[in-house]
Amino acid sequence: MPAIAPGLLLVAAAVLALAPAARAQTLPTPRESVVIPFHGDPRVRSERPEGPVPRNLRVITDDEFPPLHFADPEGQPVGFSVDLMRAICERMAVTCTIQARRFDTLLQTLAEGQADIVAAAIPVTAMLKARFHVSRIYHRLPARFVGAAGFAPARIEAGLAGVRVGVVRETAHAAYLAEHFPKAVATGAADLEAALQLLQRGEVDLVFGDGQAAALWLGGRAGAGFRFAGGPFLSIRHFGEGIGFVLRPDEPNLKRAVDYALQGLWDDGTYARLFLRYFPVSAF
Repeated sequence: MPAIAPGLLLVAAAVLALAPAARAQTLPTPRESVVIPFHGDPRVRSERPEGPVPRNLRVITDDEFPPLHFADPEGQPVGFSVDLMRAICERMAVTCTIQARRFDTLLQTLAEGQADIVAAAIPVTAMLKARFHVSRIYHRLPARFVGAAGFAPARIEAGLAGVRVGVVRETAHAAYLAEHFPKAVATGAADLEAALQLLQRGEVDLVFGDGQAAALWLGGRAGAGFRFAGGPFLSIRHFGEGIGFVLRPDEPNLKRAVDYALQGLWDDGTYARLFLRYFPVSAF
């Protein structure tokens, strides 16, 4: 399972408890407008499925990666990926049972035919697509800079010469920073939480890292007075293609049905409503 620092998990819980639900594609918040991303070419429309799909689908997820998938107080799976899957099932007029499994067992469980769909944050790669069918990308994890509210984005456009930037050591974010902002003064940190603490203490001017985790931090008390600066940065080579629903290759029509339902949920505002529920501070 992708790792989140314990402190950020507490922020996630607080943010989700207060998160609004709304249907508009862009709504104002006390800090800024929330951008609802569309992950694909808006001119490309999914085709209506022609064949039947199973009437009872077995969906598996992980329950330890908020806000995409986690357990509610009653122990039931919830989260952006899970609730989006529930909306897809409703739109397809099929019954779905959703169960939590250990993250490292999800793909094997699917391959063995014990499940029909994986709704979890498994990065889409060429290797994954060689083994399974993957739906349209429904979520991506952009990289972002975080700095004080007064930090000028023009300094990022100018290349950050001499600017102190905190970044987690030996990560894709560190590699991207070194490649695209070689004049920045990088300060390595053990994890994103440690990097953000450097920012709070004034030991760095910016932090560069996972935008989703940073958004959770910005939505909590610790993030008061800080903002995203520049970006978002979306590099398939560094940060991957994104996240989609994973299906067995022996159900090609099911993939078409899921893609068609995803398109419908974007069109009718359901995607935006769920996005705003779980991401009140958008990483985009």
